[in-house]
Amino acid sequence: MPSGPRAPLAWVWFTLLLALCLQVMPLAEGWQIWRPDWLGLMLIYWCMATPDRVGVFHGFVLGILLDLIEGAPLGQNALTLSLLAFLSALVYPRFRTYSLVQQALLILVLLGLVQLVEQWLRTLFGPFSMHLAFLLPSLIGAALWPWLVTMFQALERRLLSHD
Repeated sequence: MPSGPRAPLAWVWFTLLLALCLQVMPLAEGWQIWRPDWLGLMLIYWCMATPDRVGVFHGFVLGILLDLIEGAPLGQNALTLSLLAFLSALVYPRFRTYSLVQQALLILVLLGLVQLVEQWLRTLFGPFSMHLAFLLPSLIGAALWPWLVTMFQALERRLLSHD
């Protein structure tokens, strides 16, 4: 992820809110498990692309919004998305030197850890059966990562060239 001209903050928030919409979009019964963690992917992307502008605060705000929309216990998604932004900040120096395949593997680990924490929190708040299918969105997100990064870098170049 080359560091070049900075994306406008309005573009960053637009993409994060679009990811929030994709995250809560209703799907048919049984298809929810196949939904990638759009919000997590976009948060990681912006934490890596502009680490000085997007961080834990953004994860917290988006998590609170997701909690309110989903009706989850207030703070559950805020905690997990803040954790994801924090972990992204921790691995940022190494992450930028990795190839897209290595980045995708690290995305799998980051999203998987956050999904594990989310499942643990759900078991604390009530009866919830835990099985390994909760890792499927992380696996799909990791598979989408190279295409997402390539697409957004092209869009940013195009957006910044018209300014």
